[in-house]
Amino acid sequence: MIGYKTLAVPGPTNMPNEVQRAMEVPLEDHRAPDFPSFTLPLLADLKTIFRTETGRVFVFPGSGTGGWEAAISNLLSAGDKVLSSSFGQFSSLWVKMCQDFALNVQNIDVTWGEGVPLDDYYLALSADKSHSIKAVLVCHNETATGVTSDVKAVRQILDELNHPALLLVDGVSSIGSLEFRMEEWGIDVAVSGSQKGFMMPTGLSIVGVSKKALEACSTSRFPCGYFSFQEMTKMNEQGYFPYTPAATLLRGLRASIDLLHNEGLENIASRHHRLAAGVRAAVDAWGLENCAIEPKWHSDTVTAIVVPEKYDANDVINAAYHNYGVSLGGGLGKVAGKVFRIGHLGWLNETMVLRALGGVEMAMRDVGIQFKAGSGVGAAVELYTDTRQPLSLAAE
Repeated sequence: MIGYKTLAVPGPTNMPNEVQRAMEVPLEDHRAPDFPSFTLPLLADLKTIFRTETGRVFVFPGSGTGGWEAAISNLLSAGDKVLSSSFGQFSSLWVKMCQDFALNVQNIDVTWGEGVPLDDYYLALSADKSHSIKAVLVCHNETATGVTSDVKAVRQILDELNHPALLLVDGVSSIGSLEFRMEEWGIDVAVSGSQKGFMMPTGLSIVGVSKKALEACSTSRFPCGYFSFQEMTKMNEQGYFPYTPAATLLRGLRASIDLLHNEGLENIASRHHRLAAGVRAAVDAWGLENCAIEPKWHSDTVTAIVVPEKYDANDVINAAYHNYGVSLGGGLGKVAGKVFRIGHLGWLNETMVLRALGGVEMAMRDVGIQFKAGSGVGAAVELYTDTRQPLSLAAE
């Protein structure tokens, strides 16, 4: 196919040239005497992205799933009780991993299209007078359904009830894109990956850990050699790693952090909200439904779009890819064949979103979905131009 393909999945995301160039370097000695002069500032600056001062951020070769395993294996033991909720593919997979580790999982099954059930969490935690619940799990941004949950509200429940449970958060598709305040929200473990808000290739599991969680490591009875927070802490303090790190990816991570700092975390969250609003305006103009049932659940990093009942979303995805070179996210689990997903996170601007929306419109026409051609793109254009910051201000 002539021309660029359009990457509109919720991860991996588009990679900035600065990140790509940063990784185009000769391989290096990760035990070199001057390696800490690179890694120590890198690890310190990572903390600013998670917004923690007293915690640590660890970087493991792996993906977000490895970060989940790190949290479980370092902090819990077989038979420990955890409170969770499942409302999409990834929140459900985290629950399954807890069950595989023989944890006692008190899971609340929620309608897909909604998020963390705060009232149910409150009831479960208030009923736990003996504090048998050791950890509370929150999927901040459920990528399968395009739903964002209120992490801060979960912390408020724990604080109100004076419950000591650890707060573990899946921030894989939110950290670096949405507002995320690890320390302020009292998050004990925050899991992310390199291929989403960090705008990098897949390959790094990036895990923020609070001081409270680090202290809890001493009580875990799970083996955790590869993902050991304690071993990583010892080596990171010297600027090294317990085993061979993905040094080339760390160079890309340095460039990624610099880009995030240059734009500013508040500006990044605002940009993502604006881009997502354009996608949501397009969905409304097409006469289709957002998988997220209410606006309060709408994600600013991914929108899952429900196709009319007689259509298969996979046909839209295939037409977009094969006919127009546009990669869309597929429906997963309970929503397989029912939704297609547009990722709008990372290194992205208005015209890149419009390119994806145009591809979606052509693909939907190809499969016979009825809508007015140009309506979605037009609605997004109107929103973006009507809300554009004046050039004189944007340049300051």
